Amino acid sequence: MVRKELVNLLEKNIILFGKLSERLHRDQIRFDGYSRQQVQFLVRLHISGKTRLKDLAAREFIPAPNLCTMFRKLERDGLVLRVVDDSDRRNTWYSVSETGASVANKFIDMFHCAVAEVFKNIGKEDENELINAFKSINTIFLKMESENA
Repeated sequence: MVRKELVNLLEKNIILFGKLSERLHRDQIRFDGYSRQQVQFLVRLHISGKTRLKDLAAREFIPAPNLCTMFRKLERDGLVLRVVDDSDRRNTWYSVSETGASVANKFIDMFHCAVAEVFKNIGKEDENELINAFKSINTIFLKMESENA
């Protein structure tokens, strides 16, 4: 069983990261006519690469029909490409177009600038401590993910 201290710290950090995320998205990033969710999925698709709709839906815990609806505008605007698999028509592949990659990179750059602004006054010692903590967290989470895959 997971220890109570771990659960409490995780809960507090999730709340803090949620507040930080809201601040970053609210104060720093303009979405240029797209919903936050559309932008987030465009960026995730750009980072993860070509994927099947059903895999993306499972990974994001969103029903596939909802993803289709959300991607429709992105596809219509030429940011997302949709290809039905010729060998198995039940599979639909989504990827980011060249234009979509450019837009995704724009939002990634804006996010990086927003993060830099939030952390501009942090001391070098605190920054190094956060970097080391995040590296440890990432290592543990990746290990957990590979063991549970």
